[in-house]
Amino acid sequence: MSYAVKAVYRNGAFVLQTACNLPEGAEVELLIRSPLIVSPPISDPDTKRQFLQQLIERMQQNPIPFDAPHFKREMLHERR
Repeated sequence: MSYAVKAVYRNGAFVLQTACNLPEGAEVELLIRSPLIVSPPISDPDTKRQFLQQLIERMQQNPIPFDAPHFKREMLHERR
């Protein structure tokens, strides 16, 4: 049997956000569905410089329009 629970990753541990009725020591499998996964840092200085240069170029090619709506806090949070 499987079911989904929500959790937040904090200080190296997953903290449940929903109730869970599992016995102590139960083994679980996690499926990460977050766009917040961070890539490993770029350690090579030339690769980092090239990456940052490309990033700046892409940002300059796709500027935010002056008349773009301003996001409010409620707009940035998950809606149900």
